[in-house]
Amino acid sequence: MQLHDILYSQGFGTRRVCMGLVQQGRVALFSADGASEQVCLDPFVEVETQGLEFSVDGVRWSYHAKAYVLLHKPAGFECSQRPSAHPSVYTLLPAPLRQRPVKGGVAGVQAVGRLDQDTTGLLLLSDDGKFIHRMASPRRRVPKVYRVTARHAFAPDQLRRLLQGVVLDDDPRPVQAVAVEALDDRVIELALTEGRYHQVKRMVAAVGNRVEALHRVRIGGLALPEDLPEGQWRWLQPADLALLAP
Repeated sequence: MQLHDILYSQGFGTRRVCMGLVQQGRVALFSADGASEQVCLDPFVEVETQGLEFSVDGVRWSYHAKAYVLLHKPAGFECSQRPSAHPSVYTLLPAPLRQRPVKGGVAGVQAVGRLDQDTTGLLLLSDDGKFIHRMASPRRRVPKVYRVTARHAFAPDQLRRLLQGVVLDDDPRPVQAVAVEALDDRVIELALTEGRYHQVKRMVAAVGNRVEALHRVRIGGLALPEDLPEGQWRWLQPADLALLAP
C-alpha cells in the first residue's frame, strides 16, 4: 500500500493532507525491529502494512486495518458524538482514531453500546461495524459485568429478585441478571447480557435500593486492566479480542 494511503486509512486526514505530511518530512518509518526510524519523503512509496510502525510529528503509531480499542471511561463524559450537557468520551481519544474513514458511515471509531455519563469503567470502541453489532446484540449473550455500590445494604431477597427477574416500567417482560456476587453489604457485581436505558439503576430501584456508583469491570472474559488510568485508552490485542468471543 502506498504511504499516503496508509496514513489516510489510519485517520491522518484527506489523501491530499497525508501526501503533504510525507512531503514535509513529518512521517518516519520504523525498522522491522523497531529500533530505528527513517524519515520518508515519498508519499507514493509502497510499504508493507504487516507489523508496520511509523511516526507522525514524532508520535509513534502502529498500523491497524481495523481499530479495536478499550477506554477507561471516567465519570462526567457522555458516550455521544453530540453530547448534551457533558464532554464527549471521543475527546479523550487522539484525532486519528476520531477521523478514521469508514465507508457508508460516520467517520472514526464508535462506542460499543453506551455508559451513562456518571458510570465509569470499560468501554469498547471500534470502526468495525460487524464487531460493534456482534458485541451489542443481546442474541450473542455477551455478559457485561458491573460493580454496583448502593445507598443501602443489599438484603438476600433483593439479590434473589435480581437473579429471578424484575419488571421495569417500560416493558412487562422481566429482566434478570445472569449472575450476582456480593462483595460487601452495599457492593455487588452484577452481570447482564442485554442493555436497556439505565438498566442497572432501574433494576436496583425495582428491588427497593438505589445505585450510588456504577463501574463496568468486564465484558465477556475481558477485564478492565488495573494499570489503565481513567481517561486513558489502549489498543486491543488478538488475545483480548479472543476473550470477547461469546
